[in-house]
Amino acid sequence: MTDSFDLTGLRMTSGEGRKLELTVAIDPFDLGQNTYAVIPAAIPVELQISRTTANGYALRLLFEATLDGACMRCLEPAMPHFVVDAREVSQPGAGDELDSPYVVDGTLALGAWARDALALMLPATLLCKPDCAGLCALCGVDLNSTGPGHRHESPPDSRWAKLSELKFDS
Repeated sequence: MTDSFDLTGLRMTSGEGRKLELTVAIDPFDLGQNTYAVIPAAIPVELQISRTTANGYALRLLFEATLDGACMRCLEPAMPHFVVDAREVSQPGAGDELDSPYVVDGTLALGAWARDALALMLPATLLCKPDCAGLCALCGVDLNSTGPGHRHESPPDSRWAKLSELKFDS
């Protein structure tokens, strides 16, 4: 497992590049009062490193991961899969846009970068399937299993309640 990686230990010269196969652990995500475990526990990642001029690095991180937790609509098990392709540039002294927060003194915070890259891939709602119908707002039944015919009788419109008190003499 690699949580941080010493880039300076590679002793790369300007223009040189390397591709490394590493493993990283990503902590579970807490979203919408649900916890989503990251599968596999040890994620194989490909780290591509290119040395730039002036002691900088161009970095690329590639990996795949699956989250395991409850669907945010129907509460059934959900296991969405994500393919992550993240890039960072660390060019000291070239301005904030070229200063990676994951590279400090030649050490890459690989675990933090992988977690943040996966977090950026997550949709607003994690679903068991893209067309999940969710739960009925009135009775709580899973609309995925009941089908489109699930209906409830509409309650009377409260604005017309006084009319029900009218008595007609015949």
